[in-house]
Amino acid sequence: MSDLRLDLKTEIDERVPDLIAMRRDLHEHPELAFEEVRTSGIVAQRLKALGLEVQTEVAKTGVVGLLRGGASGPDAKTLAIRADMDALPILEENDIEYRSQIDGKMHACGHDGHTSILLTVADILSKRRAELKGNVKFVFQPAEEMVGGAEPMVEQGAMAQVDGVIGLHLISNYEIGRVGVRSGPVFAGAQRFDISVKGKGGHAAMPESAVDPIVISAQIILALQTLISRETSPFSPAVITVASVHSGTAFNIIPEQATLLGTMRAFTRDHQQYLARRVAEVANGIATAMGGGCEISWNDAIPPCVNDPSMTELVQKAASATVGEDHVDSGEEVMTTGSDDMAIFLNTVPGCYFIVGARNEAKGAEYPHHHPRFNIDEEALPVGVEVLTRATLDYLGS
Repeated sequence: MSDLRLDLKTEIDERVPDLIAMRRDLHEHPELAFEEVRTSGIVAQRLKALGLEVQTEVAKTGVVGLLRGGASGPDAKTLAIRADMDALPILEENDIEYRSQIDGKMHACGHDGHTSILLTVADILSKRRAELKGNVKFVFQPAEEMVGGAEPMVEQGAMAQVDGVIGLHLISNYEIGRVGVRSGPVFAGAQRFDISVKGKGGHAAMPESAVDPIVISAQIILALQTLISRETSPFSPAVITVASVHSGTAFNIIPEQATLLGTMRAFTRDHQQYLARRVAEVANGIATAMGGGCEISWNDAIPPCVNDPSMTELVQKAASATVGEDHVDSGEEVMTTGSDDMAIFLNTVPGCYFIVGARNEAKGAEYPHHHPRFNIDEEALPVGVEVLTRATLDYLGS
């Protein structure tokens, strides 16, 4: 057993001040999707200082760092570890010393923590490259929030010659000190839908001479819920939400059309495809029956995040060694109908995406993701570092 495993917690503890400072610096300087110029510059600079082979401008603002193990043989494996870097267009309401310095932009999903964690893992492993029996690719992804960064990174070679992939997500409604690792689906697949309902405008006092797209829209919204309550098994979680309805210009005018925007979530590709077909059939059927019509477009499709059993076992072992077996969860509480384009990486090679608890009401870390008062308990950061580092060492057999 190497000194790294025996002294891993000590090595991490020594880096905690820098880890927290790094996270707070990134939190103060949030950058939106494909605008992560400062963030990716810091990432690239730190990786180069560690002696890694660094690629920049991957998918515009992404960064990939390759650490070649000094003990690698001809059949050595390469593990990728992924972190996302982008922030959200939200005005921060937290009263903290490291509050966002850019109005209207905020790290409200923990990506500042993900980036800092992975840079710390790179630091630890680079100091032990001589004993690594394989290679590690550190993948820093842009544009997770707008679902645009993972696919071009893969297309541009970020996963070339990679055998496995792991990653984590800090979760603000999951208690500090706990780690969730589950085989199979963990994050739902998601698709955005836009429904344009066509009617016939007219005077609100004479509806018989018009075709009201608002009434048609109301029927469509209600009917779509039956796809969950009556066409989906209770053992196959799914969500259909219409979150935006726009129509009309005045109280006494029946408009020509209405626009519905929504999202559909499911945990298998087959279920996603079924619901997509049925949404179109229901919307078109209702609109036609009521004398109107509609057009449906689908955007931002993300497959479910599905964990490989052997990679999950690897991470579960690392998590148990980090926080104790009784603090590692593998049940349905690990699943979320939130989506993440980590799925793109998981569809490329076997992998595992796990969650790390970051909730602590005593520290104000209790608000949901994408909330203007979102924050994390920073004690979650070294937990993430340790699980990723232990899993990497076990995977490479170092």
